[in-house]
Amino acid sequence: MDLSELERDNTGRCRLSSPVPPVCLKEPCVLGVDEAGRGPVLGPMVYAICYCPLSRLEDLEALKVADSKTLSESERDRLFAKMEEDGDFVGWALDVLSPNLISTSMLGRVKYNLNALSHDTATGLVQFALDQGVNVAQVFVDTVGLPETYQERLQQRFPGIEVTVKAKADALYPVVSAASICAKVARDQAVKNWKFVEKLQDLDTDYGSGYPNDPKTKAWLRKHVDPVFGFPQFVRFSWRTAQSILESEAEDVTWEDSETGNQEGPGKIKSYFSESPQTCPHLPHRYFQERGLESATVL
Repeated sequence: MDLSELERDNTGRCRLSSPVPPVCLKEPCVLGVDEAGRGPVLGPMVYAICYCPLSRLEDLEALKVADSKTLSESERDRLFAKMEEDGDFVGWALDVLSPNLISTSMLGRVKYNLNALSHDTATGLVQFALDQGVNVAQVFVDTVGLPETYQERLQQRFPGIEVTVKAKADALYPVVSAASICAKVARDQAVKNWKFVEKLQDLDTDYGSGYPNDPKTKAWLRKHVDPVFGFPQFVRFSWRTAQSILESEAEDVTWEDSETGNQEGPGKIKSYFSESPQTCPHLPHRYFQERGLESATVL
């Protein structure tokens, strides 16, 4: 899998895709959606779709695709190579979401949680296939959150397509298994070949599993946290494990705000109705304080 575009810039979102098989432009197709790397504190999350004509679904099943978590890395690589060889009827596309994008989305002023990000990414990939001219008739999705709610949302978004959302869909439907293999192969390769934009001393690439409860991963995080600048962009700093290490290993930061004065927290509710503004000054709303806005006294 060629990830050179991601390697040139791994700070945001990267979309990659195979050529669309001509048969998929004509015949009704089945499309599967799955992801890899949702839980780790290190590395990107990858969403993938895989599709083929309904008439060739048995050929896809004959490849012996399975849930990528049950396969070894070499088995996944072999199966992905086989799908590439069968490019006359199998197509795929994927979105690679960087750790930086995930964390800044989750911690932004307007919160964008991981479930919403996952749903929107999956929806975007289905729409991408349609925009490429793929004749999508059925979609199977491995659920994030409640499958009923997710399925209803997708069905409303794509009313002309039969949508099925299930837990463990990657173990139930071969086309979702194929998508999970694409996603996992891409993530494994992205992690293995990650280009650090930071100049790290004594970089250790033995990250462990990347999951928050892995002692080796925690040790890597502690080793590579900067007391001032925090973690490299390879780390999802919005994860609780990363935040805990920042709190214990990094320097404290105090943000000064001239508008807030010496107030030490909210006062009693009665204080806001006091007739004595000298003892209970009225502060601007947080919206104005955060933006440094003041009331205009002279027009």
